[in-house]
Amino acid sequence: MRFSFIELDARGRAFALLDGGTGGELCGPFERIESPWLEPQDVVPQSDDGVVVVRGKLDGRSAVVIGIEQAFQGGGIGEVSGMKLATALSLAARDSRAGVPTAAVLLLETGGVRLQEANLGLATVAEVCSALLELRALQPVVGVIAGMLGCFGGMSIAAGLCTELIMTREGRLGLDGPQVIESEAGVAEFDASDHTMIWSIDGGTQRTRTGLADVLVPDDVAAIRSAVIEAVGCGVPAEHRSQRIGELGALLAAVDPADPPKPGDLAAVWGRG
Repeated sequence: MRFSFIELDARGRAFALLDGGTGGELCGPFERIESPWLEPQDVVPQSDDGVVVVRGKLDGRSAVVIGIEQAFQGGGIGEVSGMKLATALSLAARDSRAGVPTAAVLLLETGGVRLQEANLGLATVAEVCSALLELRALQPVVGVIAGMLGCFGGMSIAAGLCTELIMTREGRLGLDGPQVIESEAGVAEFDASDHTMIWSIDGGTQRTRTGLADVLVPDDVAAIRSAVIEAVGCGVPAEHRSQRIGELGALLAAVDPADPPKPGDLAAVWGRG
């Protein structure tokens, strides 16, 4: 029987990935670590600021799972939530150097920086990326993009830095979201109401076919957990995707901006069909 991963909230997803009975939440909602910037702007804060951090075992290995709650401010990253992310990654790196190898799993359901905390959010996303780079040299950092909110904005950069990126067919990944592109370049450039077109470009199937994500899995708790365990078990690669600058540059050079390929043809243009 299949159990939907997408239908779980961030807390449920984090505990579902870890070995049963091993998970313990850090900086949970009862500690009331809230953003101080939302209430003055008439936004009701959340007592975990929309980020869940759970430490436990993953197939017997020490791991921390960090989940972004898409139901709170569209998964937007602010000062507090961003620092929870960055600190969890930094502590995993500290433990790894101290002889307790600790991998990290990022559950990425976010539109990027929270508009109400603009510059603070951007600064913390930079801290997240820095901490991710520190940890990935020691232990795998696995990204999971499962839900239809997807991963956009600054956090899409963090996704690109992950050791391995796992997506479902329903997931989406892009630097700018469809509505942002439409508002800046016009509907003729990108129609944010055309869901078929959007998923043909940003969807998990396309991102995996074109090599911007690594593994495509169904929306199933067991399948996603199995993919995460396998990714962590592979260890740290000799070279991460984001370090292959020459290869990535060649992919860009293969596309003519004046005559871009259709989404369905991009994998073939890049030799990844």
